[in-house]
Amino acid sequence: METQGNTSGSASGNRVLPSIVYKLMIVAATVIWGLSFVVMKDAVDVLPPSYLIGVRFLSCGLILAVIFFKKLRAHFDRGHIVNGCFLGLLIYLAFWIQTIGLTDTTPGKNAFLTATYCVLVPFIWWFIARKRPTVYNIAAAVLCIAGVGLVSLQGSFSMRFGDYMTLLCALVFAVHIVYVAKLSEGRDILVLTVWQFLFGGVCGMVVGACFEAFPPVEVLLDPAFLFNMAYLVIFASCVALVFQNVALAHVPPAQGSLFLSLESVFGVLFSVALYGEELTFKLVAGFCLIFVAILVSEMFPLKGKKQLAEEPAGEAPPIEELRDYEAREFGDGGVRAAARAEE
Repeated sequence: METQGNTSGSASGNRVLPSIVYKLMIVAATVIWGLSFVVMKDAVDVLPPSYLIGVRFLSCGLILAVIFFKKLRAHFDRGHIVNGCFLGLLIYLAFWIQTIGLTDTTPGKNAFLTATYCVLVPFIWWFIARKRPTVYNIAAAVLCIAGVGLVSLQGSFSMRFGDYMTLLCALVFAVHIVYVAKLSEGRDILVLTVWQFLFGGVCGMVVGACFEAFPPVEVLLDPAFLFNMAYLVIFASCVALVFQNVALAHVPPAQGSLFLSLESVFGVLFSVALYGEELTFKLVAGFCLIFVAILVSEMFPLKGKKQLAEEPAGEAPPIEELRDYEAREFGDGGVRAAARAEE
């Protein structure tokens, strides 16, 4: 399978891995975030939302700045700084708006409405990158949303202020996913990620200082809170969000958003394992729909690609047609595959 995505790997001198590796990175991130639902619930009871995001992102940014200091120094330029800060603003706004929405809706509806970014991403990618979504993108997104609905929703579905804020949050998350793929072209995604965390953390601290009360220091020194923050900073941010950004630089955004929707599945599974939530038929049906959505996204476009590539020599499509198909389905990674086919 050809590596999908943009040229950021080669442009920055990083090794480009097989596509399956980047998809597994997204899955690993969703497992970590699934457990973070449990952790975040306790942490936000101690530290207000903006301060929580600020401390989490700023701590993560400083840790990554030390780890990737050589990369930061090598790419200390306006393009990386400005674009990284723009990504930081988007990710801060997404988390902040999601937290506001959660104050006026149920956790299940919050998770479901946030996951609607699966439907939004292909169309935002079309608008920004001029790459039209395929019928498989749209079908997979609809199946995914249906699955997340079965997993997340309980009872009635009347809309409240918190629900509308969560929909806005889903839009911002979708824009962030698309711009990670777009802005990583020709740039080092790890450097962009460091600047994203640093600027997102500063935004959280500034908003928190203006509108929130900082808790007493002795409360912050509680071992349980420190453990929760360590998990959020090291695993849910340093590891999971780095995995997400690196993977989205090499996986088409529409496909990446479907893999990210697994977060809701793992969130429920951890709830079943740790809090005794009942594993119902509805939950299992939702899991199956999400799995089918990912299979549709993975298998059907690849089948079309294989059919084009394996036609008899006398009836083979012109190389420009193959290149156009690759670009439409798989982005710049597909263009590189078509170029290799031409050779």
